Amino acid sequence: MTVDVLRRPASAERRARVAVAVLFFTNGALFANLLPRYPQIKADLGIGNAAYGLAVAAFPAGAIAAGLAAGVVIRRMGSARAAVAGTLLTGAGILVAGLADSVVLFAAALFLAGAMDAVTDVAQNAHGLRVQRRYGRSIINSFHAIWSIGAVAGGSMAAAAIALDLSRGQHLTISAVVFAVAACVALRFCLPGPETEPETAGDAVADPEADTGSATDSAAKSGPDSRGQRQVRRPTPGRRTAYVLGALVLIATAGTLVEDAGNSWAALYLSGSLSASVTLAASGYIALVGAQFVGRIIGDRLVDRFGQRTVARTGGLIVVAGMGLALAVPTVPGTILGFAAAGFGVATLVPAAMHEADELPGLKPGSGLAIVSWLMRLGFLLSPPVVGLVADAASLRVGLLVVPFAGLLVLLLAGVLQPGRR
Repeated sequence: MTVDVLRRPASAERRARVAVAVLFFTNGALFANLLPRYPQIKADLGIGNAAYGLAVAAFPAGAIAAGLAAGVVIRRMGSARAAVAGTLLTGAGILVAGLADSVVLFAAALFLAGAMDAVTDVAQNAHGLRVQRRYGRSIINSFHAIWSIGAVAGGSMAAAAIALDLSRGQHLTISAVVFAVAACVALRFCLPGPETEPETAGDAVADPEADTGSATDSAAKSGPDSRGQRQVRRPTPGRRTAYVLGALVLIATAGTLVEDAGNSWAALYLSGSLSASVTLAASGYIALVGAQFVGRIIGDRLVDRFGQRTVARTGGLIVVAGMGLALAVPTVPGTILGFAAAGFGVATLVPAAMHEADELPGLKPGSGLAIVSWLMRLGFLLSPPVVGLVADAASLRVGLLVVPFAGLLVLLLAGVLQPGRR
């Protein structure tokens, strides 16, 4: 039995939490400043839909290409410095993309921005998890909620810049400078020191659903460190570690599949298949994102009370029931509520998978987190063409079955997540 001693976070830890929140906000806002400029860029470059689609795919392609390097960068620079450096280079890439006078330069700049965004994403989550360990309770979901606020703020900035008739160069320069300054200021208040911190043998909590067949997979060997303090060493990764990591990747990917369904298909399904007005059709995406934000705001309290496993399973059930019913009995109000249920259900999945991956035994610091962050982006890259192919062969309603399927996948795999405290 373990006894959790709750303490008030020190002022340095509270400042670090605010600093990480600023990093998440800037990460959400930077790319959102560019998205509303896409139609103008497409028109100025004089490119067709196919060339445009390939060009904008450079951003997720860059993220996938650089994703695994994030762990190495974090170990060499530290998570806070890596996050800030990635933010500065992401802003530079977005600025170049906005000013590009050729489709090749546009795509190359997006590739760079995507690569640096991947580094920032892993690094800021790694530092957020460091702060969470200091707090002794879940706070990672609140950071992802702040990211959502940043995305809305960035889109609003872009809309305001367009309304004020600012050129892309003026607008994106202001955005890059403002968020670069914010990130650099935040760096001053991040946690100092190495990424790995001493652990004690009492920190481990037994999990009745865990596989305890192999000593190297279930327990850590302890011994004194160079300062004479007793420290828990990470064991060599085994088959169970590989299995858990694979399950975490699928859980995170399930979250991205649902997010992309809202991003790419909600408005099209409502306006096309269900004949909703253009204004009302936008409500599907808004409902998903809004409910996801609410889920992340309350997610930390739910995780602390019930555990990651129960919260994920409940979320998966909400996704299956909510979107499954919406597709079985298609109506405009029911579909909007179905997308809202899906967004709420997956709200904590990506943070949960990242947290668990960062704690896996036997992996170098940042490696598990980098692998999950890298592979889950395949959901964003592969989901649109897969749903589109199914929609062409059958219907978009059938294609959107990917959403309840993602919820079912979470129900099946959530056992790898941590249970609640006893």
